Amino acid sequence: MASKKSLNTVTLLFKLPYYTQWGQSLLIAGSEPALGSWNVKQGLSLSPVHQNNELFWCGRVSVAAGFTCEYKYYVVDDSKNVLRWESGEKRKLVLPEGVQDGDIIEIRDWWQDASDALFHRSAFKNVIFNDTEGVKKELQSASLNKSLDPEDVVAQFIISCPRLVSGSTVIVTGSNPQLGRWRAQDGLKMSYVGDSLWKANCVLRKSEFPHFLVIVLNIFSTYKYCQISQAGNPSLELGPNREVDIELSSPKQSRYVVLSDGALRDAPWRGAGVAVPVFSIRSDEDLGVGEFLDLKLLVDWAVNSGFHLVQLLPINDTSVHGMWWDSYPYSSLSVFALHPLYLRVQALSDAIPADVKEEIQQAKKHLDKKDVDYEASLSTKLSIARKIFNLEKDKVLNSSSFKQFLSENEEWLKPYAAFCFLRDFFETSDHSQWGRFSQFSKEKLEKLISEGTLHHDVIQFHYYVQYHLYMQLSEAAAYARKKKIILKGDLPIGVDRNSVDTWVYPTLFRMNTATGAPPDYFDKNGQNWGFPTYNWEEMSKDNYGWWRARLTQMAKYFTAYRIDHILGFFRIWELPDHAATGLVGKFRPSIPLSQEELISEGLWDFDRMSRPYIRQEILEEKFGSFWTVIAANFLNEYQKQCYEFKEDCNTEKKIIAKIKTSPEKSLWLEKEDSIRRGLLDLLQNVVLIRDPEDPTKFYPRFNLEDTSSFSDLDEHSKNVLRRLYYDYYFARQENLWRQNALKTLPVLLNSSDMLACGEDLGLIPACVHPVMQELGLIGLRIQRMPSEPNLEFGIPSQYSYMTVCAPSCHDCSTLRAWWEEDEGRRSRFYKTVVGSNEEPPSRCTPEVVHFIVQQHFDAPSMWAIFPLQDLLALKDKYTTRPAPEETINDPTNPKHYWRFRVHVTLESLLDDKDIQATIKDLVTGSGRSFPGKKVEGANESGEKLSKVQLNGKA
Repeated sequence: MASKKSLNTVTLLFKLPYYTQWGQSLLIAGSEPALGSWNVKQGLSLSPVHQNNELFWCGRVSVAAGFTCEYKYYVVDDSKNVLRWESGEKRKLVLPEGVQDGDIIEIRDWWQDASDALFHRSAFKNVIFNDTEGVKKELQSASLNKSLDPEDVVAQFIISCPRLVSGSTVIVTGSNPQLGRWRAQDGLKMSYVGDSLWKANCVLRKSEFPHFLVIVLNIFSTYKYCQISQAGNPSLELGPNREVDIELSSPKQSRYVVLSDGALRDAPWRGAGVAVPVFSIRSDEDLGVGEFLDLKLLVDWAVNSGFHLVQLLPINDTSVHGMWWDSYPYSSLSVFALHPLYLRVQALSDAIPADVKEEIQQAKKHLDKKDVDYEASLSTKLSIARKIFNLEKDKVLNSSSFKQFLSENEEWLKPYAAFCFLRDFFETSDHSQWGRFSQFSKEKLEKLISEGTLHHDVIQFHYYVQYHLYMQLSEAAAYARKKKIILKGDLPIGVDRNSVDTWVYPTLFRMNTATGAPPDYFDKNGQNWGFPTYNWEEMSKDNYGWWRARLTQMAKYFTAYRIDHILGFFRIWELPDHAATGLVGKFRPSIPLSQEELISEGLWDFDRMSRPYIRQEILEEKFGSFWTVIAANFLNEYQKQCYEFKEDCNTEKKIIAKIKTSPEKSLWLEKEDSIRRGLLDLLQNVVLIRDPEDPTKFYPRFNLEDTSSFSDLDEHSKNVLRRLYYDYYFARQENLWRQNALKTLPVLLNSSDMLACGEDLGLIPACVHPVMQELGLIGLRIQRMPSEPNLEFGIPSQYSYMTVCAPSCHDCSTLRAWWEEDEGRRSRFYKTVVGSNEEPPSRCTPEVVHFIVQQHFDAPSMWAIFPLQDLLALKDKYTTRPAPEETINDPTNPKHYWRFRVHVTLESLLDDKDIQATIKDLVTGSGRSFPGKKVEGANESGEKLSKVQLNGKA
């Protein structure tokens, strides 16, 4: 009986330079059983090897000769728990041609950093550098052309070039004769093999090397990669020479050496962009508010100004209350549905009747106001859209494109349409008030949206509106990509508690809580956004499917996005749902102070520390002679001169309601604001917050030293609380928060290939920036809100590369308003940043704006993104509107009306060649113009303008 022929086997020897900490090691997990089939704990463990004063991690495995796989490197602890993993796409291993039984293939890899992987994101791959079609049509294999002698070694060079200019090619040049002896024209030509990768095989013959190298049984060569432009001009990569050191210790020498050299080392790419909410855009065609199709004009303006990116605020439907409160774009009714506010009704049909066209023209005139009239614009658009729907619904709803849209989006679209119907029917979005529909089920949904019901037409109208919004935004997004403009969206941290998402997925949210932010630059009392916090434990059960679906939906339109309040993925500031302010909260997750821990520190009077501390002298100091009225209406005296709140006003929301509705309100009507603030101060006068779910756990109140409850404690208690406070907020939680972020953020980042930026303003834990760097997340730097504790103003020239820099953002005043609102701060800025002891101009002149804007253009940050208002301030013509009116949001006011409209149309901005030329000069002069090369002689510090010019004397 004939025996089976054994498969040819080869040995893979992996080698990676990497420095770890004590207790850490490296392993490889991959798609094939030999590498664990993606089970990290069964992956190939690597061992440390010291060679030439460098630490390498090495491992070998035997595989069949035709072996191919995908793999990644992981850092693990002693139990093989993953601590971190390399960024970017999975590595693809294809063995070189000619591999024979018994051969050793040595694979020398470089750890893939997050920053290198960024250029494989769609923002770059499909937009900025989407001009390599000519290269991609000529895919070649890196084949061997020479027969091999027993002592020959094949070196395979592999380099990633995601930023290669169209028409360019890549070579390897170096000290070896086959690499051209550093003559680019004689270098080793590489072949493009797809996914931005270039490969070349080189046979290193022992006979071609000097005898003194071979005698020590080594082949040593230095080399670099080099771009050759279409015109034939060589451009050598930056950095030191690369080295290849190949051992010839026959018979166990590596027959093939795969040099996977990471990314070609080029100058850091830096881009620029403009930020403006869609609702703020003004055009000749809009109905009182910016629309998705207006983005095409904005893209044209961005291109003419030299920009690469347009950044927007959230664009999801927020129609919760049916009034202007819904102008708040971060409180989503649905995280999937687009806002009908941005619909262009003129584009709904090619056959709009004359009377409807006339209605549109009249609406244009009526709604053309200084600011957005949210309610009027939305109701007008929906009214006109319904008229057009009634005329053409059969044609549209039976079209193949609509049917495809419905099929691809029904998972969220059907619940959304049902929710909108029920909201309007019950006249509330509070789904707890919907009777038998308050509990969502798929069975109820199907009955509700089924054909034959009296309201089916209403359901279909919501489909129709979302379909056209999808079509219009898709058209604008495709136009942006064609023009090489990145469209950057915004991912809100929360959803409204009365939303489609909380109705359909109630277990994903902690509905008895609210989200916010602790006191910071924006508000000394903290912020209460009102969103329910997330039940991360429940979300993890399907690997955060709700988040993945959100990102997949966003990626239909955007190639980059901003993660709102990225700190919330580390820990969220959680408040009880009865809180109205953001002050008395706690972080979730966090390690609380246990009762046992406090007792061991000599603290035992928990009731005293966690109960509002209200004494008669405090009342007299806060309310004067009016204190007796306050005490009679709001407080009970539980012991002599000690008070507590009555049951009907023992929460923040109850206090606010009682002040407004009490029969005694005439007593304090003229003092209502100060009475409310004083009572809230009393309620917040605690040093410890007791956990509502476990009364033996406590959390130190934020800024507890500011309270009279703290100041009246004994010195021992004060010292202990100070230390525990600092530990809770700045030390104790760091590892927990890091682990929490590393569970959730990678899922988001891997859900799409969009470029991700994180809004990391506020109270920043020490773990945040290292994690963001590890994951390749780009941070945000606002000059007036420096992350360094000892600076009043950030220094753009010192920002790190992985940042977006900006002089202002939508959550703060514009550059002009900031300059003009505080004389003392203006003088300090002038002295410390401009370097002048002269009196600064009280008005934010175009020269001042130019100086500050140029600082940001010249910064090392990968991105400089400017609010449109700040850019328009470069020209006097656009500064006639009072500066405070250009502010988009006031974070201190939870009911702020988001209604700012740019006072000039996009059409007129496109006609203004001067301001476009001014901005483009700043872009090109700073080296931020495509393809991102630094212009010779460009100023690094950003201080091009003289003090004389800043004073308006030039």
